[in-house]
Amino acid sequence: MNVRPAGDRAALIELSDNDTARAVARVLAGRAGIVDVVPGHRTVLVTWEGERPPLDDVAPAPVGATGRSAELAVTYDGVDLDDVAGLAGLSREEVVARHTAASYVVAFLGFVPGFAYLLGGDERLRVPRLDTPRERVPAGSVALAGRYSGVYPRATPGGWRLLGRTDALLFDADREPPALLAPGDRVRFVAV
Repeated sequence: MNVRPAGDRAALIELSDNDTARAVARVLAGRAGIVDVVPGHRTVLVTWEGERPPLDDVAPAPVGATGRSAELAVTYDGVDLDDVAGLAGLSREEVVARHTAASYVVAFLGFVPGFAYLLGGDERLRVPRLDTPRERVPAGSVALAGRYSGVYPRATPGGWRLLGRTDALLFDADREPPALLAPGDRVRFVAV
């Protein structure tokens, strides 16, 4: 664990893996004086009021999925489905079967509100981002890039490879909590 200053009232904690980052974030979120805790893939950004709280003493055991479970219905008709199949050396049907067979864990949220970076997919589906990002990816697009799977909560530019689409509402400012998914949640994709 490496703790680096990030301004006069923040620190970035660098950790060995995502399970540990989520565990550290969970422990710190309950401490007095801490304003915000933001987990990343292998980091946790902590902000506080007043004096710096102790951060070097946090050493929780790594955890796996600890949150809720969600199933997202997906229509697998994405514009990059054939490209993903070619890159993986699989048929379209095998890509869909492998994507729906995997169980994913929300590693962290980022990019735009409600965008969950999902870990745990099939190794054969690890494909690179597009060389040139799209100017607009439709809301609900289910996509892959590297070790991650994810769903675009709203229309936005993006460089991930699109497998399909879901009608699930990933972010709603009027809902509590606004994001459908949170770090530690388990996610499964279901073909429709």
